[in-house]
Amino acid sequence: MSRRREHVPTRPTWRCHACGIAWPCSAAKLRLLAEYGHDRAALTVYLATLQAEAAGELAGSDHGASPPGLVDRFVSWARPRG
Repeated sequence: MSRRREHVPTRPTWRCHACGIAWPCSAAKLRLLAEYGHDRAALTVYLATLQAEAAGELAGSDHGASPPGLVDRFVSWARPRG
């Protein structure tokens, strides 16, 4: 069994389980890019789904306000370049 902590989101805070920063952290982005490298469209759909879940959970903890920057945080970085 690996003692390495995975860079996955912790809910409902959407912070990284391993490093504690806003998820997806740099390590999670690198893993996701490697995993979905052949299909950026699928990665974008997956991240948009997680963004919608995060928006709901984070808004619930912040008196109904949707946190700014979630699109950039979850989706924009993964869009194909060029």
